Amino acid sequence: MTTPLAPPAYDVSDETLPLAREPYLSLAPAVLSWPAHETTLQPRDYERLARHLAAQARVLAESLRRLCIELPEGSTTRDLSEILLGETERRLSAPPRATMARVQNLARLVRALYERLDCLHSTASFRTAVFSS
Repeated sequence: MTTPLAPPAYDVSDETLPLAREPYLSLAPAVLSWPAHETTLQPRDYERLARHLAAQARVLAESLRRLCIELPEGSTTRDLSEILLGETERRLSAPPRATMARVQNLARLVRALYERLDCLHSTASFRTAVFSS
């Protein structure tokens, strides 16, 4: 019997992107390359990975939510961010399962959240550079 996938505690009050980005971005392709028909790990290992990926997704979603509020309503960037936030909420509210499919879905989610945050940060940097010169 597995235990619920409770997330580790993180401080989401920091305005910067969450630390330890590279391990999660390296983990995603590794997890997604696992063959679907094989059970590569023990259930407790899937559980541990799912717990950490879900916790990282929560931190990233909170960062995205803070940035999204500052975007103009009706903008494509805000709409895309809100769609991803809705998808994040749905995926993280699903009953926890310590399976390869769950870990792979969470890896995709973390990767998508990082991509959206990168897009928002590069857009914000571009706007700052253009309007400050």
